[in-house]
Amino acid sequence: MISCQQVAKIFDGRAVLESIDLDVYPGETMVIMGGSGSGKSTLLRVIIGSFPADRGRVVLFGQDMGPLVGNEHNSGDEDKLAEVRKRFGILFQSGALFNSMTIAENVALPMKEHTDISQEIIDIQVKIKLELVGLREHANKYPSQISGGMKKRAGLARALALDPEILFYDEPSAGLDPVTSAQIDRLIMDLSKQLGVTSVVVTHEMDSAFTIADRMAMLDRGKMLKVESRDWYDNLRKLSEHDAKSLPESERLIRQFLRGDAEGPITERRSEAAFEADLLGVPVDQLLPTPSVEPTRRTASGGGTSIFRRSKG
Repeated sequence: MISCQQVAKIFDGRAVLESIDLDVYPGETMVIMGGSGSGKSTLLRVIIGSFPADRGRVVLFGQDMGPLVGNEHNSGDEDKLAEVRKRFGILFQSGALFNSMTIAENVALPMKEHTDISQEIIDIQVKIKLELVGLREHANKYPSQISGGMKKRAGLARALALDPEILFYDEPSAGLDPVTSAQIDRLIMDLSKQLGVTSVVVTHEMDSAFTIADRMAMLDRGKMLKVESRDWYDNLRKLSEHDAKSLPESERLIRQFLRGDAEGPITERRSEAAFEADLLGVPVDQLLPTPSVEPTRRTASGGGTSIFRRSKG
C-alpha cells in the first residue's frame, strides 16, 4: 500500500529525514514512533504529499507521488494528487474540526466536496460513520460542546467519510486521559478488523503503540533505526539490563525509549561539559572539575554534585 524508498527531507540545509525505507502492507497497522523532533510527523506529511521528498521515492497505491506533488522545478499534478488523496483519510492531532459546523456537517463535508451523491444519501452515510465511532447521538452538537476525546472520534468519523483504504493517525492519544486513550485504541483496532483498513499511526505513547500495532518502526533524529514486528519490540522492552549491555547502541537506544528509562544512550548524548561551556561562556578546555560552590546537600556517601564548574581565571 505504501513504499518509502530512500526518502530524505531537508529544511534550511538540515536533514529532517535521511534515507528512510518503509513498506506498509494491506490491512496491517503500522506504528511509527520516536521522540519529539525525530521526524515522525514530517514522514507522515511526505507520505501524504503535503511535502515533496527531496530525495528518494514515495509510492502510494502503486502511484509514484513525486510527479504528482511536484517540487521547486515542477508544479506537479493537482488533479491526480486529489484523486489519490480521496483514497486515504487523516485523523489530525487536534481533530481539526470546523468550529462553525456541527459534528454531522463536519463529517458530511468531504462527501459534499468530492462526490455527487444526494443529500439524502449523505445524511445516511453521516449517521453510519458517527455510529461507528459512537457519536450518532451527538450529531447536532458543535465542537465547542464536546470533549477532547469526542473531538478525536468526530475527526475519525470525518476521515472515514469517503471509505478510505488507508487511515493515517497523527498522535491519536495525545492530550487524552488513559481511559479515553484506550477507547481510541480500541476504535482503531475495530475499524481495521471491520473495514479492512490499512492504518499508519504516528505516536510516542508506548501503551497505545503496543496495543494496536502489527509492526512498529522506530525513528531517531530523522533516521529509521528498525522496522520489526510488535513481538520483536516487546521482547526488546522486556530484556534484562544484564542482557541489554551486549546489544548494539541502536537497540539499546530503542529499549530505553520503549521502557522510558532515565538513563541510556538517549540521555548519554547530552554533553554536560558542552552545556556548562555554553552557560559560562568559556571554552570546554578551560573548565575545571572543581565545584564552584560547596554542595549543600550530600549523598549517603558524603559526595555531592553540581553542574557548575569554576573556569580558569
